[in-house]
Amino acid sequence: MNGLKLKKWLVSPLDKERAVQIAEEYGLPFFLAMMLEIRGAHQRNQIEELLGERSELSDPFLTTDMRQAAERIRRALDDFEKIAIYGDYDADGVTATAILYSYLESCGGNVMYYIPEREGEGYGLNRNAVEFLHSRQVNLIITVDNGIASVKEAEYVKELGMDLIITDHHRTQEVLPDAVAVVDPHRPDDASPYKQFAGVGVAFKLIMALEGEDCDLAGLLENYADLVAIGTIGDVVPLTGENRMLVNEGLRLLSRTDRLGIRELLEHAGMTGRQLTAGNVAFSIVPRINATGRIGSPGRAVRLLVSEDPDEARELAEEICDDNDCRRQIESELFQSALQNLKEHPEWLYDRVLVVAGHEWHHGVIGIVAARLVDYFGKPCMVISYSGGEAKGSGRSVEGFSLFDALCSCSELFTKFGGHPMAAGISLPTEQIEAFRQAVNRYAAGVPAAVPTLRLDCKLRPATLTPELPGLLQALEPFGADNPAPLFGLYRMRLEKITPVGEGKHLRLSFSRDGATTVCMLFHTTAQDFPYELGDELDLAVTLDAKKFRGEMQLSVFIREMKLSALDTDALIRGKLTFEKYKRGDDLTLPEAEELLPDYTDFARLYRFLREQGGWLRGAELLLYRLGGGKTGYARLLTALEVFAERGLLLLEQDGGQLNIHLCETDGKVNLFESPILCDINQIKEDGVAHD
Repeated sequence: MNGLKLKKWLVSPLDKERAVQIAEEYGLPFFLAMMLEIRGAHQRNQIEELLGERSELSDPFLTTDMRQAAERIRRALDDFEKIAIYGDYDADGVTATAILYSYLESCGGNVMYYIPEREGEGYGLNRNAVEFLHSRQVNLIITVDNGIASVKEAEYVKELGMDLIITDHHRTQEVLPDAVAVVDPHRPDDASPYKQFAGVGVAFKLIMALEGEDCDLAGLLENYADLVAIGTIGDVVPLTGENRMLVNEGLRLLSRTDRLGIRELLEHAGMTGRQLTAGNVAFSIVPRINATGRIGSPGRAVRLLVSEDPDEARELAEEICDDNDCRRQIESELFQSALQNLKEHPEWLYDRVLVVAGHEWHHGVIGIVAARLVDYFGKPCMVISYSGGEAKGSGRSVEGFSLFDALCSCSELFTKFGGHPMAAGISLPTEQIEAFRQAVNRYAAGVPAAVPTLRLDCKLRPATLTPELPGLLQALEPFGADNPAPLFGLYRMRLEKITPVGEGKHLRLSFSRDGATTVCMLFHTTAQDFPYELGDELDLAVTLDAKKFRGEMQLSVFIREMKLSALDTDALIRGKLTFEKYKRGDDLTLPEAEELLPDYTDFARLYRFLREQGGWLRGAELLLYRLGGGKTGYARLLTALEVFAERGLLLLEQDGGQLNIHLCETDGKVNLFESPILCDINQIKEDGVAHD
């Protein structure tokens, strides 16, 4: 049995005196000044940047090789050479392709674009695509949002007599491709002041460079900022610095865009006429564009974004939205297949990095499934699809564990790999999948354990909640990576009332504390699935919103996460890690072995409780609490459940965040202390070394 997913709740530090100073110096409400202080905006330039009062983009020529790239492209335009924009199939790559294609076409260029198929071609440059472009008499290939790892493919481009310009934003590897220019702000020799662009941001800086010293930045932003914003939001890069300025400009344009394809997507998503934020763009436009790369031909997304034909835009938007519905279905089925994969190999659940693989799993959704598994289990995860001798994988991580560094440690296993600390992709021979599982977990064993975290901006007292607060928070928009939507903690809230709403699909929960009553909404949870009881004291992680109702602003409080106030989360996480360490067969210290060992009282209390309850179908931490406020200890609880299952007293299954425990009928007494598990742990105590 695996320890369940647990999150460490972290409250950001707050210097109230400095917040008071910020409020006085800049004439801001204290709540907004407090939020600025919490988010590290202490200097004037930081405050102005976060509040959107400083809007500037750095000189594009500070980026290494940008001048060489611009000069070669200008020469191609002057000589009417055939230019191919080689993009990627996600929202970032598609928008980057669209803006550079549109710009070069507006310059009178002989330009085409190429988006590789995820199925069959995969990410980045490939030889077949290079040969195809050569057959089309292409003289110059410009990559956007890819290419930094395409060393062999760059050599092939050169062999065929074509020139190559790479623009990318992914981490560089030891060897750079041989190209006319390699434009990537993550190059070690890059001197540009801002590094966190998405691929579309790098492409926009290239357009600025092509405009030269007399660049009409306002005009470029008016033409392209909407697409830059979509790609930047879609790639989940930090919404700080220059990205923040680009997304702000883009959001301003999006709601009134004259781009036919975007208008159709907004209508299909039910967003027409609504105020657009980074959050709702991320959940409406981005998945639909991404769907074209996951299902069917991704080139349609570029066609949609550059289309000037209303009928074509309408038809393409309908196709793409149908693809998105299909993607959801495939994703759901593959997620269940991945869970089944782990169920068939329960020992993998104790790995530090989960690796699951399946035959011909759809490449288009393995990244999404990896993200869902990370959320499900709270661990880094790689999902691999194999067919014949070839396998491709996509991974997601948790904060504190660099998946990219982990892949670098076993790069000899891959034919290709790349990515970021939080997301990465690999190609490898099918026969190397098991070797990869072992190698990536060896690397993980040598770095500090990464625990999922939930970051709160601050704790709030219920009595301080007012309808004015959400309006003040709007000043910090757009929210995204490195500037997340504010999340607040309401601690020690006593549950007073549970009311099903929305045909029973959601809950309205009433809490009390210090004489104040707070009503909160919890979406997508039925009363039957809700694990807590009236009188329970809970810590809530909430977001705030306010809307006008009958002429007055009404505050809405939305619950994002909750936990029992009485339980020590750090102790729970420590117990989970110790239990997993034992299950993996790692060396244990004497204190760790003792932490695992239940005594007679622990066994008696647990079995008596399970009999009274008729089994259990809730979370392990809630079971620990109902047993007596956590006296047993999390590691001992998990061990005791394993022993009961081993001795045939119960059937034990884990289903995501909950345990499914069924008691079994037994003949006569069962001696728990003859359990091989207990004997093993006791032997570890005596020997001072781990079991085989």
